Amino acid sequence: MWSLLKNHPFAVQAFFENSLVLTYALPAEVLQPLVPTPLKLERFQDKWAFVALALVKTKGLRPKGFPAFMGNDFILAGYRIFVRYTTSEGKRLRGLFILKTETNKKKMQYLGNLFTHYHYTTTDMKVVTTDNLLEVTSAQSGIQISVDIAQPDTALPATSPFDSWKEARRFAGPLPFTFTCEPGSDKVLIIEGVREHWTPQPVKINHAEVGFLRQPVFREARLANAFLIRQVPYYWKKGKTDVWKR
Repeated sequence: MWSLLKNHPFAVQAFFENSLVLTYALPAEVLQPLVPTPLKLERFQDKWAFVALALVKTKGLRPKGFPAFMGNDFILAGYRIFVRYTTSEGKRLRGLFILKTETNKKKMQYLGNLFTHYHYTTTDMKVVTTDNLLEVTSAQSGIQISVDIAQPDTALPATSPFDSWKEARRFAGPLPFTFTCEPGSDKVLIIEGVREHWTPQPVKINHAEVGFLRQPVFREARLANAFLIRQVPYYWKKGKTDVWKR
């Protein structure tokens, strides 16, 4: 029963006040060992694969259909890899594989680990927005990010493998699907996200320190793009289980 609870057993809705996504490129062979066998890396130029940090300030997160006053406000930080999955019916889906999730409240850690496989921990994360800057800090997680949100025509990061923002947009995240693979079986849990008014805006990163990416496996990580989305309704459908065909 407890394992079934973790399979996203009901739809969830929230309002994204802002969602900042920093995507990092690494050689595909570096990320491959981190991805379960049913999933394939989403590659660029057959060389690069991508890990992203999504920092989301949510408002009114609650089971879909519940009244707004029952919702909760959280900050979420998700570390995920861009992947593909081919369903048992032959459908090819683009999505994300979650490595770790952080939040600023114990309540979200408890509920997140009760109803998902997203490996929630609690940290001292703060998000501060002014007219020109968005800043994210966490001493516990080693996060120190400063974003210039006042320059709409910013250039791609110097370390990006992309030649244009159009190319980079394919790896802006979050993608429509999130996948969890059950260890020791061929079962894949698919969670579909539904969004409205989704227009990611390129932003300039003044400074970005991310403690999670200091692990040796990510030492070659290079910033590929950064996008900001603001004021967006969002919901996740109830999870569905598919059996992978080898």
